[in-house]
Amino acid sequence: MAFDSTHLLKLLGKRVRRLRMQQNRSLQSLSQAASLSRRFLVEIEAGRANPSLAKLAALSHSLGIALGSLCDLPVHTIPYNRVCLLGVRGAGKSTIGPKLAAQIDVGFQELDNAIENKAGMPTREIFEIEGRDGFLKREADAVEDWLRENESGVLALPGSIVNHTIAYERLLSTCTTVWLSASSDAHFERVVAQGDTRPLEGGHMNAMRHLEVLLKDRKPAYERADLTIDTSTTSIEHCLEQIVSFLHGRKQADN
Repeated sequence: MAFDSTHLLKLLGKRVRRLRMQQNRSLQSLSQAASLSRRFLVEIEAGRANPSLAKLAALSHSLGIALGSLCDLPVHTIPYNRVCLLGVRGAGKSTIGPKLAAQIDVGFQELDNAIENKAGMPTREIFEIEGRDGFLKREADAVEDWLRENESGVLALPGSIVNHTIAYERLLSTCTTVWLSASSDAHFERVVAQGDTRPLEGGHMNAMRHLEVLLKDRKPAYERADLTIDTSTTSIEHCLEQIVSFLHGRKQADN
């Protein structure tokens, strides 16, 4: 059963803070008693730290409660029908996404569109005006907006999301993630067929070489997804069947 580790750490942080406040103890007092740095205790209470078992044991001892009581937290399961589609351009996210959303009766959104709508300008202009850091900030905000507003849904992600560590980790821990994999030839042909001639500007061989390097570099991150579907050799209908079957299995496991 998959669970939202981020939510779990926030629950732990709230419990530690509540116990500390009930005992009228300062951060400094509790951190010293548990042999933790004050900064680390602040991170625990904020839900941003993932303390080791030894640190949790020291903390529970200092608070005067059993370790089991401190860690007796409700496990928050990841909604089986909150799905994120991963892959580089031409993977099939925009084609499969709406069809999948219709089959499982949820909404569909493309993160790039959400970013552009909120910014009031296309992605290209965001990069030109705000730079890479500005775009990454907007990307992270868009992820949080979507998670906050959607307990269920299908979200198509830009291929580069796996390079945005914080946003990608959030999605992995709160959504069912599906990597739509394909060969470099299939990616290239689909992008050009969609009318995007940018890959041809540097010549076919250079474009293919760039795509192959991109796929190789991102593969380890994409492989962290819950499910991988090869769209090169599988029809759209069969891809949908595999995803829906996987989601049904996850739903059964959560019940």
